[in-house]
Parts: sequence; structure tokens; C-alpha cells
Amino acid sequence: ITLSTGAYGDSGLVALYLVTVGVIVLIVATILRWIGHLSRLGRVKDTTDKVEAAAQTALSRRLENPYLGARPLRDAAREIPAGAQPVFTANVGYLQHVDIGHLSELVGEGAGRVFVTVLPGEFIHPARPLARFEGIEAEDAAERIAKAFSIGNERSFDQDPRFGLLVLAEIASRALSPAVNDPGTAIDVIGRAVRLFLAWGQPGDKTQETAKDGDGEAVRYPRVWVRPLSLDDMFDDIFVPLARDGAGMVEIQVRLQKAFAALHDSGGREMKDSALRFSKLALARAEAGLVLEPEKQRVRALADAIGKPAHLLSVQPG
Repeated sequence: ITLSTGAYGDSGLVALYLVTVGVIVLIVATILRWIGHLSRLGRVKDTTDKVEAAAQTALSRRLENPYLGARPLRDAAREIPAGAQPVFTANVGYLQHVDIGHLSELVGEGAGRVFVTVLPGEFIHPARPLARFEGIEAEDAAERIAKAFSIGNERSFDQDPRFGLLVLAEIASRALSPAVNDPGTAIDVIGRAVRLFLAWGQPGDKTQETAKDGDGEAVRYPRVWVRPLSLDDMFDDIFVPLARDGAGMVEIQVRLQKAFAALHDSGGREMKDSALRFSKLALARAEAGLVLEPEKQRVRALADAIGKPAHLLSVQPG
């Protein structure tokens, strides 16, 4: 409209032309980017990439803050005093977040202590205590402690590193279903699981040592205790569904044993123990699920080779 009135001079027309061309280029580039996004949307690889990234972020965050800033509660039966009072909630659902700072403020500088007995991702119901406490004289202490626990209908990636592993396992299980029959996706998930576990437990990693000790600068809330993550539980989240649903597929069983070998050879003591334990469980499923004896022997040879020096092996796994 302004152009038709003749308000622009020669220089104004040039500027208007350049701006118009720039806007057209921007629109075309945006459309092309959106088309590229739509072409990837819904693909299994795109989904697994996003889930792995979310799981990696959650695992890295937990490595940096292994007990959410609190002290480690390694043995609840021995470390929690017999007289500690339990804290319950009327909600039913999954624990999504624990506000450790709120618990620490509630305890204050006195002799009170709070022992968190559940971890984010666990299923909560009215009969399960969220925590136990002692030395807090406030009459509504249990109610105020319960407010530090956020419970929802679904799990969240925020403080729950196991959730990403569980989602990856669900993707692999769906791929192994007879309706989909996509073992390649399950094999891809196994490789992603190895990456995640190796990032979690590299030997000699200072962050890992902090995660084990729970002492030093990592303890910001010394009057609160939190349970550690269990590596066996994390293995159970992703490897048990794969071993179960792929029990009759030699390619899945072979890849699982190679994954356990990689984790055993590259991880610390806890990782080695878990790799050996779940290798045996996967082998038992393979023995029951595979039909051909040569396939069983192949999986058996790979499982037997885990943890043995290479010069003692008569069969070298590929």
C-alpha cells in the first residue's frame, strides 16, 4: 500500500526489494527445515536417538549428584534407627521428584535426620513409606516431609535415569513382537545400552568414585540420607526384556552376550559382577528358547568366554 502511494524513493525501493527477498528466503528455508523434520518424525531411529539422549542426560546428572546431594543410605535395615517414624502418602502413582533441599531445611541445624527410602521412578502407594525421620519436633513433620515428594501418574526423566532404559527396552520389545519382527532395532538398542552403561561406570572415573563414596563436596545436605541406584536394577530394566523376547532369536542372544562381554571388560567391579550375572540369565533363556543345537553352542561359547583371558579360550567370539 505504501509503495502504491509513491512514498518510497529510489533507495527505499531497493531496501524494500532486499527485505522482500530476505523474507522469501527465510520462509523457504523454514519450510525445508519443517519438511526435513516431518520426514524424520515417527521413525524408530529418531525416537531411539531422543530416548538415548534423554537417558544419557539423566545418567550424567545422577553421576554428578549421585545421592541428590544427600548422604548415601546403603543398608536401610542397619542404618535407619529402629525408632524412626515413617512418612506415608495417600497418593498412588510414580515418584517423579524429591526435593532434598526442602527436607534439609525442615531438619535445620538440629539433631534431626531424614532417611529417604524410595527413589524417583518407583511405584508409590499408601502402605509404602516415603521416608523415615527422627529428631524433628514439629507436630506436622510427617505432612511437611511428604510435600517434598512429587507423585504423578507417569514416570519422568528428571531424577529417574532408569526410565530411559525402560523406554528403550519397550522399543526393543515392540520391535521383537511377531507383528513387527524387527530384530535390527533390538540390536541397535543393545548397542545404545552398552554406551549408556559404559558412560555410567567407566573405571577410574572420579565422578564414579564420588558416586560410590557419597562423601566430600557432593554432600550438600548432611542431615538427609538417600538410597543409591542399583546397577542390577538398571540391567534388569533393559536386558531382561530383551533376553526374554529374543529368547528364540540367535542374533539377539549373540549380541547380548557380546554386550555383556564389552561391559565386563570395560567396567569396574560392580559392572563385571552384573555382566556375569545377567549373561548367565540370558544364556538360560537362550537354552530354553533356541531350537538348533549349533545356535545354542554358539551362544554358550560366547557366554563362557566372558571374564576369561583370551589365551585360555578355545573359541574366540567374533
